[in-house]
Amino acid sequence: MKKKKIIIIGGGAAGFFCAANLDEKKFDVLILEQNSDVLQKVKISGGGRCNVSHACFDPKELVQFYPRGNKELLSVFHKFHSGDTMEWFEQREVPLKIEADNRIFPESNSSQTIIEAMVKEVRRKNFAVKTQSVVLGIIKEGEMYVIKTNSENFLADFVVYATGSSPKSLKLIKELGHKIIEPVPSLFTFNIKNETLKDLMGTSFPYAEVSIPSLKMDESGPMLITHWGLSGPAILKISAWKARELAALKYQFEIVVNFLGIPIEDADLLLKKFRQENPKKSVGSSKIFDITSRFWHRILWLAKVDLNKNVSTLTTKEMQQILENLCENKMRVTGKSTYKDEFVTAGGVELKEINFKNMSSKILKNFYLAGEVLNIDAVTGGFNFQACWSEAWLIAHDLNSAT
Repeated sequence: MKKKKIIIIGGGAAGFFCAANLDEKKFDVLILEQNSDVLQKVKISGGGRCNVSHACFDPKELVQFYPRGNKELLSVFHKFHSGDTMEWFEQREVPLKIEADNRIFPESNSSQTIIEAMVKEVRRKNFAVKTQSVVLGIIKEGEMYVIKTNSENFLADFVVYATGSSPKSLKLIKELGHKIIEPVPSLFTFNIKNETLKDLMGTSFPYAEVSIPSLKMDESGPMLITHWGLSGPAILKISAWKARELAALKYQFEIVVNFLGIPIEDADLLLKKFRQENPKKSVGSSKIFDITSRFWHRILWLAKVDLNKNVSTLTTKEMQQILENLCENKMRVTGKSTYKDEFVTAGGVELKEINFKNMSSKILKNFYLAGEVLNIDAVTGGFNFQACWSEAWLIAHDLNSAT
């Protein structure tokens, strides 16, 4: 029996994982990748270590990390979730480890082992990979698809569209009849010019709280002062959940930062207790809160408090200033920067047009979609990759099962 031809457009996480799970006895598979290398995002993810997934094994909990696509992914994760991802790689001699924050990485601490596992699987099946192959058009001819590229044209019985969210790829899929939700950035850092942060790049806070009063939104988690402003999970989470609203505000808005992550009343009690127990200690040398000395000195400078002053002589007004700067610090955000390798977009193909039982298009026959081309995205921590693995596995499973 003649093998059916599958063309996978996009040699990223979703495209490659789909190919790695397809039945080579049934299909002749070709992956078309426009760049000179495949799996580029996998390579740079997690600082080159590759944050493969997240140790959340209950689909109902797992979907809570997806600002867009959470309802649709529930059935997908019931069929293939983080535990299945771990098993898949471990069966191919790539042991994975769960770190303290529940992120999953290869034990090798190198994304190369993840890349090699998938590439090896695709090679073993004798599937073809063509790099620097830019898809210029897709035409439906009877039961087949003609894929026009910059070098030649290809015929396919089935198409798997896993291109990512580039404007060109969204334009192509729109031309085929799919509705596109306009993409906007997600997972970005906040650009802030504020005396509280000036010259303190690299200072981190293990548990901070950030709120955007105008959007009635708050998030908590680790936070980091960067050259541009603020970053870290607390910031990235809020940028993901409010991606569309922040784009509408043109990234100009006010935030309130609690650097301690505890209520101002609790911070007040800690300060008063310390003052009572250490009356002769200088304010500058006092270690009252879980922050660096440099940052503490900045807070005192903002409150106009002399570092050499005894703790016992702090006035009520000075204490109030210190606490407000620590727990209710109002700052103006004036722009955004993308977050290194984790940059994703909110937007893409309208989810109502996808059958989530198998990731097939409801508009185009024998046409599947997976990955960032869909209006699905997650917070940072391995969740975006997990959606790719699960969607891609579902497509392969559906094609393999078809008679």
